[in-house]
Amino acid sequence: MRVPRLRTMSWASLGGGLVLLSASVVMAGGQADDPAGGPAVEREAGIPVTDPLVIEKCGTCHAPDDKGNLSRISWVRTTPEGWAQAIKRMVRLNGASLTPDESRAIVQSLSASHGLAPEEAQAVMYIPEKRMLDESNIPNDDVRGACASCHAFGQPLSWRRSKHEWKLLQDMHVALYSQADAQYRRPAAGQDGEGAATKKRTRGEVGLEYIRKTAPLHTPEWAAWTARARTPRLAGDWLLTASVPGKGRFVGTMHVEPGKGEAGFVTRTTLRPLDGGAAMTRTGTGLVYGGYAWRGVSKGGGAAAPDALSADTREAMWFAPDQSHATGRWFWGEYHEFGYDVKLVRATAAPVVLAVTPGRVKAGAKGVEFRVVGHSLPTSPAPADIDLGTGVTVRRIVSASPTEWVISADVADTAISGPRDVAVAGTVLQSAYPVYRRIDSMKVTPETGLARLGGGKHPKGYQQFEAIGFENGPDGKPNTADDIALGPVDVDWSINEFPTVWYDDDVKFVGKLSPAALFTPAVDGPNPARRFGRNNYGEVWVTATARSERDRFGKPLSARAFLVVTVPSYQRWDQPEVSR
Repeated sequence: MRVPRLRTMSWASLGGGLVLLSASVVMAGGQADDPAGGPAVEREAGIPVTDPLVIEKCGTCHAPDDKGNLSRISWVRTTPEGWAQAIKRMVRLNGASLTPDESRAIVQSLSASHGLAPEEAQAVMYIPEKRMLDESNIPNDDVRGACASCHAFGQPLSWRRSKHEWKLLQDMHVALYSQADAQYRRPAAGQDGEGAATKKRTRGEVGLEYIRKTAPLHTPEWAAWTARARTPRLAGDWLLTASVPGKGRFVGTMHVEPGKGEAGFVTRTTLRPLDGGAAMTRTGTGLVYGGYAWRGVSKGGGAAAPDALSADTREAMWFAPDQSHATGRWFWGEYHEFGYDVKLVRATAAPVVLAVTPGRVKAGAKGVEFRVVGHSLPTSPAPADIDLGTGVTVRRIVSASPTEWVISADVADTAISGPRDVAVAGTVLQSAYPVYRRIDSMKVTPETGLARLGGGKHPKGYQQFEAIGFENGPDGKPNTADDIALGPVDVDWSINEFPTVWYDDDVKFVGKLSPAALFTPAVDGPNPARRFGRNNYGEVWVTATARSERDRFGKPLSARAFLVVTVPSYQRWDQPEVSR
């Protein structure tokens, strides 16, 4: 199994904001912007700053020109978190004097006038959503080395800059970080056969060239958005679906009312577990930046356990430009390790299908009881009014209400394996559930996990796992792109040694895995009971063994994930204030 690189999605120190440095600083191995060798100058059109507060507070250092531009500021665009980070840096390094209210107002203003278009922001939503993942958007190792050795690649991709500003950002890294200078100086790949007279390119040059092309200041998306951006009108009822790893699926409603200012809102959310159980209520507030970027907080009554669904959460959501739907994550935990994956759809008079149970249905099954959960569903349906997908025949309607239908249906023996769309009264829920024949393989998610020791001097960082079943796709092979995901599988969990050195004993010390696959790390600090008095860090396998599913040899299906248990994060950078 490949062990992917772990990327903690948190903002690194001085990685993406504005720092006032001389334009004459030149990146190691790089070139001055001016081909004549003189001081580099800005050649692209800037984005004027019109907010009087931004001009008053920022214009002292960022000199204005006759076109309404402020130096540096007019040639960059970024997310609310990016602007909050830049303002913090101006306060800490350059003595900017701002009240909290002024800072929030400036972040709100610049996120609208110098932000990202919704399409640009959507690609890097995993940063404000605090997701940990193996970034697949890095084109090659040279760009990885130049731009993602010290922080997530999503960090620079959360910015848009002029060519000159991208160069100044590299110069700033060279001036402040010796490790960045070393990374930039490394030769780019594939140059071993070049002649001695040919100037070899560096990683820094390759990275600069790539980011300039990929994240320029002026884009078609930004030009279109500046023309169509509008005030967020989000008040009303929203239909909600959510899932939490290890906890299942949920449906509910979020009622939104106007709050403080035209971009502030107050929320009341009700969530119901799809597999039964008591409903939960959450109350919160939210701010919308740039017309689409929701940042909020909500309270659920307090948490009795680290993974309790009633924990207070922070919310990061992306609203579609037409303000009809949204996606995002509501997260909590000291390392943001727990969270609801959330989808919202604006409630109207039109029917909507939100979810279908059971999660998967076997080909040939008879009398399967489907629950169709939705909104404004017809109350007197006939079997012909619902389509459960190819090979699935509705036999009768057991019960029907505006929010739930119960349907009895048969699945043909010849039904093709794969996800099914469910269509009701003109509305369709795509890939509502899968039909399958067998579970051929499993995966433990995440395939690479991270937990942090704590409880002594620092808080703990937990890791939740799930075992997901798959049927082989048309190619008949496991672990390929056409595999059919079938959802969680009942398994037994264990942790096993990942041998690194001959005296490895990590399993004894790193922590415990619960029957529900929640890993709780051990206490931080040196352990006298351990060889050399080491801390309780280590690397282990997390193994899932199916209770009833068997492979072609009759043995229980199994799968495993790699878990790194490491020391606490002693320094973190975050922007919780944009949620307030």
